[in-house]
Amino acid sequence: MSDAQLDALTRRAHAKINPALSLAPPEPAGGPRAGWHRICTWIHAIELADTVTLSRGGPGSGVTLNLTRAPDAPVAFAIDWPAEKDLAVRGVRALAAHTGLSIDAKIDIVKRVPPQAGLGGGSSDAASALLLANELFGLGLSRDALREVALTLGSDVPFFLDDGDDRDPARPAIVSGFGETIERTERAAAAITLAVPAFGCPTPEVYAAFDALGPAAIEPARVEALARSGGLDGGALFNDLAPAAERVRPELAGVRAVMADACGTPAHITGSGSAVFVVGDFADEARAALSEASRQGVAVFRSKLV
Repeated sequence: MSDAQLDALTRRAHAKINPALSLAPPEPAGGPRAGWHRICTWIHAIELADTVTLSRGGPGSGVTLNLTRAPDAPVAFAIDWPAEKDLAVRGVRALAAHTGLSIDAKIDIVKRVPPQAGLGGGSSDAASALLLANELFGLGLSRDALREVALTLGSDVPFFLDDGDDRDPARPAIVSGFGETIERTERAAAAITLAVPAFGCPTPEVYAAFDALGPAAIEPARVEALARSGGLDGGALFNDLAPAAERVRPELAGVRAVMADACGTPAHITGSGSAVFVVGDFADEARAALSEASRQGVAVFRSKLV
């Protein structure tokens, strides 16, 4: 079937965790990226995924969005953001601007990845929408060209644009700079247990708290050593944003402490929060402990690296 005959395409948009995340202090005022942060992080996709479908819209309809929460979503969350702020919509619109073409498309996303949890659901949705639009409309853009567009959306989005159609989910990678440098690594195999509170952690607020805490120097060697270790050592993982996330949401420290005590292994915040994970399958222990500690708003579920 030719591209012109295709009416719709679908793909899974996997979530991610950051087993290691280090950040530099903000770029100085007066520079081209004033206030931005250089990063060095190891990102790994996990089993949890949204489903993104992109179909042709009517002439002149532009890019429209339909969001629903999947019946099997492991976390209850509200879908309360406008289409104009959705990264998938912004991505396809950016693609239209990049190519100079008018793209009329409908995006349907069945959400399983909770928002504002540090799991990269919005970024993964955006990357999937870019890939689907490129294929559905026969744009013929390379992965490098798509990553150029993706960088305008956020530092996580290019990670999900791995090379080749068989790279689904994206291979893990060491991501550095402002998200533009991506060095793929071998997949690690591990079960993980995730706890997601009812509250989210708005990324801008977490970064502002990070700056207020007086960040130290970035540690790329530490990230690289963990990414190349061949596994997931729960005792060695780290996240420079964890103290900032706990300043924004002090309740997060309690969730992490209960998780670590119940599971007998360190608990880590992924991205800018609010999701907390431990390495291993400890869902029953974590769920019981969080319930006993009256943290009823925290959803606990199993996943794995993929």
